[in-house]
Amino acid sequence: MSNFKINWDALGIATSVACAIHCALLPLVLTSLPLFGIEIIDNLYFEITMIFMAFCIGAFSLYHGWKKHHHSVKPLVVFTIGMALLVLKQLLHQWQLFFLLPAVVFIVAAHIINYKFCRVHNHAHAEDCDH
Repeated sequence: MSNFKINWDALGIATSVACAIHCALLPLVLTSLPLFGIEIIDNLYFEITMIFMAFCIGAFSLYHGWKKHHHSVKPLVVFTIGMALLVLKQLLHQWQLFFLLPAVVFIVAAHIINYKFCRVHNHAHAEDCDH
């Protein structure tokens, strides 16, 4: 069991895709949930929880890739843009579909870039590298 490792980029991509499915398809497919007393659609706490999960998993994954492998800030910048768009989606509710797709694209792209950078550089040392 000591060889078990979590692929944080894959988990980040899965979380982002789950968020996109929730935000885009759930209102269309599951509009009958309130009939059963389930309020997931436009539930502020659920939305904040999903955004927080995406941020935590993404930030950890990208920080790990930056620190231990490639030392490139590109994935972090792309992720930050995606997270900013995701927060804007929540704040500017009338424009949520306008912000959702680019947010998910940026977040998933950040994980893909990080994954590729990590595979190219098994471990890249910069001059300021202290590990």
